[in-house]
Amino acid sequence: METVAIALPGRAYPIHVGQGILDRCELLLPYLRQAKVAIVTNTTVAPLYLQHLAQPLRDAGIDVVEIILPDGERFKNWQTLNTIFDVLLARCCERSTTMIALGGGVVGDMAGFAAACYQRGMPFIQMPTTLLAQVDSSIGGKTAINHPLGKNMIGAFYQPSLVLADIDVLNTLPDRELRAGLAEVIKNGLIRDLPFLDWLETNLERLLVREPQALEYAICRSCENKAEVVVADEHENGERALLNLGHTFGHAIETGMGYGEWLHGEAVAAGTMMAAELSRQLGWISAGDVERVENLFLRAGLPVFGPAMEVSRYLELMQHDKKVQSGKLRLVLFKQIGQAVVSDCAAQTEIAKAIAARSPHV
Repeated sequence: METVAIALPGRAYPIHVGQGILDRCELLLPYLRQAKVAIVTNTTVAPLYLQHLAQPLRDAGIDVVEIILPDGERFKNWQTLNTIFDVLLARCCERSTTMIALGGGVVGDMAGFAAACYQRGMPFIQMPTTLLAQVDSSIGGKTAINHPLGKNMIGAFYQPSLVLADIDVLNTLPDRELRAGLAEVIKNGLIRDLPFLDWLETNLERLLVREPQALEYAICRSCENKAEVVVADEHENGERALLNLGHTFGHAIETGMGYGEWLHGEAVAAGTMMAAELSRQLGWISAGDVERVENLFLRAGLPVFGPAMEVSRYLELMQHDKKVQSGKLRLVLFKQIGQAVVSDCAAQTEIAKAIAARSPHV
């Protein structure tokens, strides 16, 4: 087991990464404030892993409340959030009851937001079961639900007290979900870690066949990158925005196509290609650099073009991005591969041209 520390002042917590972690009840017990937990999971993960977690806790004398949500991005809304609150209240959960999120990014985001709100804050533990959640969404305290006009627009910064990432659970992850998670792994190399990008180009096939040692290295390296950024800028007032490479374009894809049609990592990959194309238009990177990014995404089985959606629709949805300031759209772009920046220098015509170059004509 490897451990990465999130060294936030007064709110530091560990990320444990390794095999068989889900069955190690002793890792959880020191973080429980009372002998009661509420486990939030979904209909896909529950039959696979819920009892792996719940039964050892019960054997240790812990009262376990099970909350099973429908699976899918389209359920990441107020109605589903309220089902969490309904169970918490019906089972008399208290402020000191610990919430455990057992699932992917949707479960983690919703459980975290519920934990932030319930009785104005309850302890929260992340146990991510997808690659994307293990390298990104479970770390750093971003929690949210979607709105019909924009993804993750309603939420809170609320840090977990512990993250447990079990590599073994990735064995049951569908190939499409694994590839989607690789988009967030690749992102870390593209924005700030060129040696890691070089490693990914050499070792990508090891990740695709789920070699445990390669997965552990990639997950830990991604967590280390994100930890450094989160500690420097917890509430995304500056550097943390770099983690949103491809996300402004990608969130427009997810919202415009209907939540769940494109997986988050797929939309981020296509959005990153739009950001790369715009960076090339601005003269910051070369056509060869764009091709390098494209080749890595293609090898990972990820889309390098967005869906057939009107450019005007992209631009409309992008105006709801959280990086918009004083009505001006700020994008994460490449100064060079391995060095991203947040910039508002691109004109709307240039942004539209980049979108058109990376999406089918409609």
